[in-house]
Amino acid sequence: MQLIPNGRIWIDTDKGSFLGYGRIELLEKIQETGSLRKAAMEMKMSYQQAWNFIKQMNESVSEPLVITQRGGKNGGSTTLSETGLLAIETFKKYNEAFQLFIQSQSIQL
Repeated sequence: MQLIPNGRIWIDTDKGSFLGYGRIELLEKIQETGSLRKAAMEMKMSYQQAWNFIKQMNESVSEPLVITQRGGKNGGSTTLSETGLLAIETFKKYNEAFQLFIQSQSIQL
C-alpha cells in the first residue's frame, strides 16, 4: 500500500493568518473583475466576508494588497497593488515547493 501525504499551505504573519487558497482565489478574482463585489459573488461569498479578508490582509502588511476606490459617476473599482500581485506570486512559489516536498514523502508499506 502506498501512503501519499496531502496538505495545504497557509502563510501567516506575526499578526496571524495571512494567505491561503481562498484568499489567493479572492485576490485573483478581484484582479479579473476589478470589483470586490463581483469577486465575492463569483466565489459565493458574502461581500462582508470578502471585505473582512481584504481588511485583514491589508492590515498585516506595510503596503495594502488591494486598493479600493468608492463609487461615483462611473462606479467604484478595486485593484491589486504591486504588493498584491507579489503576494499571489509568492504564495504560488511556496505552494509549489510545498507540494513537491509532500509528494517526495510518500512511502510504500
